[in-house]
Amino acid sequence: MALEVRIKKKLNRFLLDVAFEAGDGVFSLLGASGCGKSMTLKCIAGIEKPDEGRIVLDGRVLYDSEREIDLPPRKRRVGYMFQDYALFPNMTVLQNVMAGMKKPENGRPDGDGGDGRPKRLFLRKDRRRSEAAALEKAEDILRRFHIYELRDIYPAKLSGGQKQRVAMARLIAQEADVLLLDEPFSALDSHLKWQLEQEMKQTLEGIGRPVVFVSHDRDEVYHLAHRICCISSGRSQKTMPVKAFFENPGTAEGAVLSGCKNVAAASPEGSHALRVREWGITLNVRREIGAEISAAGIRAHAFSRVRRASDDNVIPVLDPFVLEDPFEWTISFRAAEGGGTLQWKVPKAVMKDAEIPPELYLDSDAVMLLSRS
Repeated sequence: MALEVRIKKKLNRFLLDVAFEAGDGVFSLLGASGCGKSMTLKCIAGIEKPDEGRIVLDGRVLYDSEREIDLPPRKRRVGYMFQDYALFPNMTVLQNVMAGMKKPENGRPDGDGGDGRPKRLFLRKDRRRSEAAALEKAEDILRRFHIYELRDIYPAKLSGGQKQRVAMARLIAQEADVLLLDEPFSALDSHLKWQLEQEMKQTLEGIGRPVVFVSHDRDEVYHLAHRICCISSGRSQKTMPVKAFFENPGTAEGAVLSGCKNVAAASPEGSHALRVREWGITLNVRREIGAEISAAGIRAHAFSRVRRASDDNVIPVLDPFVLEDPFEWTISFRAAEGGGTLQWKVPKAVMKDAEIPPELYLDSDAVMLLSRS
């Protein structure tokens, strides 16, 4: 099963222009707040209409501007989990979950029961069986999400974590062809988020349907997603496997979104060196520099105090400023007089006291080669 999205929509501040394909497994749209991630989900669900483009789910055309196809949300078979969970306040937990399920069939289309009794009796029996089966299924899902004991409680009395479990249970109960998750952890504190991330990962593993997970949090994406596509100011970038993306995002915008603290414009000096004027240094790199490379990135943890055989770059440490975090040191410094600052992070287990060396060392493979778009 696959979801294909290629759409454009004019928004107030920019043109939303996204294109990606999501297969089975968790596909993530990573981007800053306001970049168009949620609008993309709403267009897939049919809540919003693109200006042009095409959305296809497992061969079914949900939207096609040229063919004037625009299926209403109820016909798209798309499950949507909103940021605020959007639980029905006048329904209990059980009723909320059952609201997402397919309605019981009305009964046999024609004929009687074969013994001369009126068809109406069999319609009522079939409906009762269907309702009983739906109730049993809903209760099984509640047990799976550890909220069975809350089945008669209304949303106003639920905690944030309980609301998220109910919303996820309702989503799974829908049996939709694709699941859309819009910032599902944004309302949770860090400890609860960690716990629910594990539960959601277990739920989504092997689900056999496309899952599109929207987030601005790189850690959430790394924990849950298999493939990733960055969105910057409405424009989507290349889709990549998650681990490959964090090793080298490929673009300056992607590097920033991935959490890289040191990103700056750069120009090639030969095939294996980059001049970074903002930092006042030239960086040696092992890979050949392509014509599209216009920026460099260095992870804050990539610097080393002790030079190794593979360290091709010696970085002076000038004007250091130290911030002490609970478990690591964060040091900002300049590599040249008047240059821009770089950030170095080192665990306290590695460096117990903030003893700043006169220079740091960097493996040439640790320099990310980035383009601007």
